[in-house]
Amino acid sequence: MVDRPRRQRGRWRLQKNRRKILDRSFRPGRLAGRRPLATLAQALPQPAEGFLCCNLRTDGKWISDINYSENGKKLIPVGTPVKATGYGRQRVYIDLPDGKQAIGNDYSRNLDLTTFAQRYIVAEDPRRKLAGFSPKVRKAVESARVMPGMTREQVLMAVGYPVSSENPQLDAKIWRFWLSSFAEFQVVFGADDRVKEITTDAQTRNLVVMD
Repeated sequence: MVDRPRRQRGRWRLQKNRRKILDRSFRPGRLAGRRPLATLAQALPQPAEGFLCCNLRTDGKWISDINYSENGKKLIPVGTPVKATGYGRQRVYIDLPDGKQAIGNDYSRNLDLTTFAQRYIVAEDPRRKLAGFSPKVRKAVESARVMPGMTREQVLMAVGYPVSSENPQLDAKIWRFWLSSFAEFQVVFGADDRVKEITTDAQTRNLVVMD
């Protein structure tokens, strides 16, 4: 049987450890579940302020890497100014012109958060390159559609990155995308690394392919 003094010492140590944890968790300038801004340089791409790489869809708070097109979601255009403010569990907190949101790493968990953030926050405004595309390609990108003849970069700008859980290699000949959980479309690249064809069902084709 453990004597009373030893029990009391154990309780005292437990309470002391709890106080230490609480003190570390609620220091001024720290937000729960989020790294302090002082550590951003080690956690986020440089610069932490830039532009969205591509068209992304949001429900107003959450931007998922799967980029589903669902009722109530709004398209945030490629090149929108963005500032990374911190990160939490599988998410990057950002400021956009219309408010605070988070980019969620829902289906690319094999990427570390820094690499994930670097995909979506780029230093150079993609709209500069977009302006130099042919009118038809530019229209396709701006409407979040793909078409034969597009480069990989143009596809990314139009519909975002394919999730890495299904597309671990970006130099693969086929990229798998999902317009919804039931609507898959595959972008097939030729030997010249341009889109050769888009394979999907008729209904999804009408929504994602620029003819």
